[in-house]
Amino acid sequence: MVYILAAILFFGVLIGVHELGHFMAAKACGVKVNEFAIGMGPAIFKKQKGDTLYALRAFPVGGFCAMEGEDEDSADPSALNNQGFWKKLLIYAAGAGMNFLTGLLIILVLYAGAKAFYAPTIVSFADGCPLESANGLQVGDTIRSIDGERVYIFSDVGMLLGRNTDGTFDLILRRNGEKVVLKDFPMERREYPSTDGSTYTGFGITFGTEEATLGSRIKYSWNNAMDFVRLVRLSLQMLFSGEAGVKDLSGPVGIVSTMTEVGEQSATARDAVENIAYFAALIAVNLAVMNLLPLPALDGGKIFFLVINAIAMLLFKRQIPAKYENYIHFAGLILLLGLMLLITFQDVWKLFT
Repeated sequence: MVYILAAILFFGVLIGVHELGHFMAAKACGVKVNEFAIGMGPAIFKKQKGDTLYALRAFPVGGFCAMEGEDEDSADPSALNNQGFWKKLLIYAAGAGMNFLTGLLIILVLYAGAKAFYAPTIVSFADGCPLESANGLQVGDTIRSIDGERVYIFSDVGMLLGRNTDGTFDLILRRNGEKVVLKDFPMERREYPSTDGSTYTGFGITFGTEEATLGSRIKYSWNNAMDFVRLVRLSLQMLFSGEAGVKDLSGPVGIVSTMTEVGEQSATARDAVENIAYFAALIAVNLAVMNLLPLPALDGGKIFFLVINAIAMLLFKRQIPAKYENYIHFAGLILLLGLMLLITFQDVWKLFT
């Protein structure tokens, strides 16, 4: 039960942080905010300060930032609809920016006490490994890219090698400070002797570690966040290519369920907190990327129309009427809500089956 409550709280905080990003950007740009609320449902506390009503609502999940001129045109000079291109762009993107920053900060905190990081640098080969040669891999090589995908963190090596289906790889290495390219390099898994006398199946490569300094912690945290961004892209590619379907998507119920499972499978309470926090960082970055997709009703959709209107003004001295844009966003919202209901039904069904 504790892990369920922690997961719900984490998820609520991520949504609330998103709205806080819009709120801070709106205030910085001089846009009137009618209400900023933490939580949803009936208000249990309200306070008017200046033009803004600050509210604490009953259900600690999410929040909202209601700006003047957001849903319909307003004559107020401080309304959102009366602002210029760059101010609108900043306000629309700020929510996703705050989600990304939250994910990055969580990772930084988790890695603050790290003594060393696994590195994609080869330190040895198994006896008889055919990959080691003058024209192949060598001790000291750092793998920078596999099949066109950058290696951000050590775990990417296994993930990217596992995605390959033909057994030949395009590798980019860093060797003695120079870039080395191996094109169509054949690699296959074989059986190799292990140090304890048993055998294992793999590529026969052993990787090393690097000392964790302040600079490497910041770099590794940033690379980890960028790796999360890539995971979203790869997931979308799988969705559009048919490798994954709607049944593989998860909504709030599925996310909370997964967070709970992560906590329950952890060895200690500390491990549970760290594992849930790491998963929350992944979800935070995921929310940032997904919200910037150019789909109606999402922040990315609003940015898309902002750019289209700017181009239309340059070329035709006219913009898409606000009411038509709002119709499109409303239709997009209905479709997204329908998709969320379907995904939520799937998540609940999985819990019982």
